[in-house]
Amino acid sequence: MIRYEIEGGNLPVVICYPEEGQTLCTQSGAMSWMSPNMEMETHAGGVGKAFGRMFSGESIFLNEYTARGGSGMIAFASAFPGSIIPYQVTPGNSIVVQKRGFLAMEKGLDLSVFFQKRFGAGLFGGEGFIMQKVSGDGMVFLEIDGSCKMLELKAGESILIDTGYLAAMSESCSMEIQTVKGLKNKFFGGEGFFNTRVTGPGKVYLQSMPLCQTAQALSPYLEIPSGDDDHHNGKGGFSIRLG
Repeated sequence: MIRYEIEGGNLPVVICYPEEGQTLCTQSGAMSWMSPNMEMETHAGGVGKAFGRMFSGESIFLNEYTARGGSGMIAFASAFPGSIIPYQVTPGNSIVVQKRGFLAMEKGLDLSVFFQKRFGAGLFGGEGFIMQKVSGDGMVFLEIDGSCKMLELKAGESILIDTGYLAAMSESCSMEIQTVKGLKNKFFGGEGFFNTRVTGPGKVYLQSMPLCQTAQALSPYLEIPSGDDDHHNGKGGFSIRLG
């Protein structure tokens, strides 16, 4: 069991304290700070797993950090305001996570791509189509966009979720895409054409501020200069329009 603490409120960082020889794995570029005795090694973990991580939105390579010569310290900060959730994975208790939701894990866990079995989910699921599965035995730390709400679903119990708000779920849960009923609801309701239905048994982790929704809300206030403006000003980039 890895010793850790989570700090920072809604700008969280998880600080881990591995003992001599303990190893933590993370995607490339996720380490924030560490003690000098943490030894890093980068690897792809096989061609199949590397491309699986690429399809699920992660880096092809994983970094391994091992404490040498005594206990160490290493920190991993969230890339977006929200929450960091620790989850103890055990055999038969794997967790399925949204794209970009993996932050760090103990060595020995397996991170693989997870495709929804139903064709409808694959065709219309958007953010929910390609997910990641963490299996094995050990601790994994997940990034959640905004606040996290955990629900425990009984066998046969379901919840309907707007696309993007599903952060993670137990592998024992099933997921399918449902069409919003009624033409007026589809075109004028403002909620899109599809919702995600998750059915238990298992845990469901919901997030209050999906990155995709935040980007959509900010887009009217971001102005990208035209090519002519770039030529006259001698620079590119974007500006923020207030009001």
